[in-house]
Amino acid sequence: MSTTSDLARLALEDGTVVRGKPFGARLDDPGAAGEVVFNTALTGYEEVVTDPSYRGQIVVMTAPEIGNVGWNPDDLESAHPRAAGFVVRELSPVVSNWRSRASLDEVLAEAGVPGIEGVDTRALTRRLRDGGAMRGILTCADPSRLSDRALVEAVRRTPGLEGRDLVREVTCGASYPWSEGVWRLGQKNSAPRRAPDRHVVAYDFGIKTNILRGLVDAGCRVTVVPATTPAKEALALAPDGIFLSNGPGDPAAVGYAVKTCRAFLDEKVPLFGICLGHQLLGLALGGTTYKLKFGHHGANQPVMDLATRKVEITSQNHGFAVDVASLAGKAELSHVNLNDGTVEGMRLPGRPVFSVQYHPEASPGPHDATYLFDRFVELIDASR
Repeated sequence: MSTTSDLARLALEDGTVVRGKPFGARLDDPGAAGEVVFNTALTGYEEVVTDPSYRGQIVVMTAPEIGNVGWNPDDLESAHPRAAGFVVRELSPVVSNWRSRASLDEVLAEAGVPGIEGVDTRALTRRLRDGGAMRGILTCADPSRLSDRALVEAVRRTPGLEGRDLVREVTCGASYPWSEGVWRLGQKNSAPRRAPDRHVVAYDFGIKTNILRGLVDAGCRVTVVPATTPAKEALALAPDGIFLSNGPGDPAAVGYAVKTCRAFLDEKVPLFGICLGHQLLGLALGGTTYKLKFGHHGANQPVMDLATRKVEITSQNHGFAVDVASLAGKAELSHVNLNDGTVEGMRLPGRPVFSVQYHPEASPGPHDATYLFDRFVELIDASR
C-alpha cells in the first residue's frame, strides 16, 4: 500500500483530526495507536522519548521547537525509543550539539516510531487539558484511501490504558547487575558519592537508566530483576533493600507485582518505590488507584514535602494516582502535589518503607528531590 510521504495526520477519539508534516517512521494504515498526552518539559526530549513509562502513549511536546541537540547515548533512559508517537510544533532543521550522534528524525525512523510536526501544539494541549487524555492514531495513510472519518472510527476501536498491563512489554528478560554511576560532564561513569556496599534489588517495571545511576551514586550495588520475579527469588539474593521502579500502564492491572510488594511488606525489608512502584505499593497496602484526567507529564510539577514544608519542582510522568482516602489507617501522606492536591508520596511510620509519585533522578528536570536516594540508603543503614 502506498503512503502520502508529505502528509501526516493525528486523529483523536473526540473526532479531532490535525494535519502536519511527517518525520521519523512513515506509517501507513493503520499507523501508530496510543493514548495522547502532553509533556510540558522545555528540555529533555531524548529522555522523554526513551522513558519506558511512555509505552502505549503518543506524546505532544509543548515546547515549540524540538530536536536541536540531536541524539546521544548519554541522555537515554532506555536502549531505544518507547513512545508510540511524537508530536511537535517544529522539528529543528539543524542539529548542533557536539555530543549528538544522529538526528531525532533518523532515530525515530529506525525505531519505527512516527512523528508529526507543523501542529498547533498549544491548541492540541488545550484540548487534551480540557477533555482529558484521549486515544489517538498517528498515520501517513493517504486520505483518499483512509478518510478522516474512517480514521476517527479506527481510533475509537483501539484500547485505552485502563486495565492494561504494559509492564510485561518493557521489563527486562533476565536479571543483570548495574554499577554505572551518575553521568557528569567530563566524568562519564563517575565514581559514586558513597561506597557501593549496600545491595539493592531493583524491580524493572520499566526502569529508567538515570534512576539506576542515582541508586549507585547514593551508595548501592544494584541487581535488576524482571517484573515477574517472585519475592522469594529476590530475597534469596540477600538484598539490603528493595527498589520498585517506574513503568507504564494501569497499576491495578499488574496484580502479580502487587502480590510481590505485599510479600516484601510482610518481610519488613527496606522498600522504596517511584511512580508505578509507588502506586503498586499503595495497592499492596490495601489502597486504590484511579486514572487522572490528563496525568502529570513534565519537569515543572510543584510538590510539597509535608515533613519539611519545602517545595520541590519535580519531573513526573504518570496517568494514574493513589486515592488519598484509601490510605487512611494504612500509610501516612508525605508529599502532595500543589497543583491538584493529589498524592505524591507516602511512608509507613516506624517502618523503612516509603514511596513517591515523581522521578527524583530528574532526567529531564531539576534536581530538587535527589535527596530521596540518600534517604533510602539511610533507612537501609539504620535497618542493618
